[in-house]
Amino acid sequence: MSLAPEGAGVGAVVVTYQSASTIDDCLARLRQAEGITAIRVVDNQSADDTLEVVQRHALADPRVRFIANPDNPGFSVACNQGARDLDTPWLVFVNPDCLVERDSVRRMLALAPTTPPTLVGADLVDEAGRRDPAARRRDPDFAGMLQGVMRNPTGKAMLAVAIDDAQPLQPVDAVSGALMLVPRELYERVGGFDEGYRLHAEDLDLCRRVRAAGGAVAVANAVRVLHVRGVSSRSRPVFVEWHKHRGLWRYFRKFEAPRRGTLVGAAVFLAIWLRFPLSVLRAALKR
Repeated sequence: MSLAPEGAGVGAVVVTYQSASTIDDCLARLRQAEGITAIRVVDNQSADDTLEVVQRHALADPRVRFIANPDNPGFSVACNQGARDLDTPWLVFVNPDCLVERDSVRRMLALAPTTPPTLVGADLVDEAGRRDPAARRRDPDFAGMLQGVMRNPTGKAMLAVAIDDAQPLQPVDAVSGALMLVPRELYERVGGFDEGYRLHAEDLDLCRRVRAAGGAVAVANAVRVLHVRGVSSRSRPVFVEWHKHRGLWRYFRKFEAPRRGTLVGAAVFLAIWLRFPLSVLRAALKR
């Protein structure tokens, strides 16, 4: 196993939508982060003060540039836009509500093997210090989810992988798209994010294709990063939940349907879309 060379340049991609409450802190931290040589912010038609904040950072730091989309083409499209505007050997995708420490990216890079090329995530925590199960996940098993859907309607615990802090770099099937470090060569080998996803499941998809292409996926257990979840999605819970469920169905059709029977496919379709109104209600209650 060989590791990434010291001083390898990392370009950061941040996709924003109604992110004014956290983007200032996010960019301030990225500008101070060790190893970051360029920052691209792609905005998906924010109507709040997001762009004004980004413009201030761009004027203060030549590494910061932004792309203002006239519409909202989705998270995957915007990630790929930002990556195409960079020429760094490493890419890090950072949610606008993800607040890195000065050494977070450098420490992730120091752990990242280049043989095999590895996509690396971090140990995400919320404001109370709770560790996010989405930072370590296995591939969705839709048939297994069907068996437990009545006792576990969200399916979240079924994806979670136990934390093994004895491993500085823990191999997993998938990490959270809130913070992903990936070699450009590997990212381009798999064609970047699948733009058929609007929101959610695109990180599961990317991680699965990375592994299928001979790469690896792992989480840096000792690199703890604050993730203030859901900042961009709070204003449109129905829209977000619709695309979350649409993404799950796309993932199933892409990876699982070819080896499942018609009856299983129909049952998965029903399970996903019967969950939709419950998820909308739950999101509304959180607001």
